[in-house]
Amino acid sequence: MKEVWRKLLCKNIELQLVGTLNGGQSFRWKKILKDDKDEWVGVFRNKLWILQQEEDYILYKVLGGSDKSENSEQTLRDYFQLDLKLEDHYPIWSEKDPYFKEAAKQFYGIRILNQEVTENVFSFICSSNNNISRISSMVEKLAKFYGKEICEYNNEMYYAFPEVENLADDSVEKKLRDNGFGYRAKYINRTAQIIVENGGKKWLEKLRNMEYIDSKKNLMTLTGIGAKVADCICLMSLGHLQAIPVDTHIYQIAKRLYMPKLHQQKTVTDKIYNEIGDHFRELYGPLAGWAHTVLFCADLKKFQGNNEKEDTNTKPKKKNKK
Repeated sequence: MKEVWRKLLCKNIELQLVGTLNGGQSFRWKKILKDDKDEWVGVFRNKLWILQQEEDYILYKVLGGSDKSENSEQTLRDYFQLDLKLEDHYPIWSEKDPYFKEAAKQFYGIRILNQEVTENVFSFICSSNNNISRISSMVEKLAKFYGKEICEYNNEMYYAFPEVENLADDSVEKKLRDNGFGYRAKYINRTAQIIVENGGKKWLEKLRNMEYIDSKKNLMTLTGIGAKVADCICLMSLGHLQAIPVDTHIYQIAKRLYMPKLHQQKTVTDKIYNEIGDHFRELYGPLAGWAHTVLFCADLKKFQGNNEKEDTNTKPKKKNKK
């Protein structure tokens, strides 16, 4: 399947693919080396996307799907939320927080992905007590078992993420258990059933228009979704950019750099969880979840030490003074 490269004008200080696509937000992207070029290959909006990072633009191809009327550039811009200019916000966050300022030197261009909510819900159910490699494997199995074929690329078949109704069938739990999902099999199947009972994808989309706290409470009525997973979904697919998912990384960052009193805590209670989130919301403002994601990336071991395998080969240029 042939498709020409297209160009999306976007400086790397506004979008860094490594930290954005490999930082635990989405589990459907992978980096491959093809024709001596790093390509990011991933699925969203039921199509296969191939991206290459350049200093002032992104090269991209779109494979699969029959909707020729779709504006692929606008779809890509929406996915990366490019209407929000990081050049406006990074200096503000850096002024408020010296730790953010230091992290921003390497983790410029980190964006919150605007993901499809159904996929996000089930991906983060898979994330419970898991690592990124295994989560990615589980998400791909869900797509292969219950989603539609998109196309073949580089000798591999790619699949769209399934509709929620496909995960609600009574046969799903056993098949997932037989394929290594463990207790998450029941969570996935039961959550799909509850969503369908509530009205399906339309119910999930309604959460976007609620206040953040109400959206979070509704998500936590689903099986296998606690406060952290609900915050991930709020932040990464429902537009609630003040949501702060407090996992082990963020708890340790908060304890080490921001809230010394946490050294006295042995566990993260609901009260402590909310206090950490409120601390960052007070520090960064209404886009606190976006700013906190930069700190999260900076804390990931795979991004530390300027690892060339994980680093982009482009660095932002300093602006010339006019």
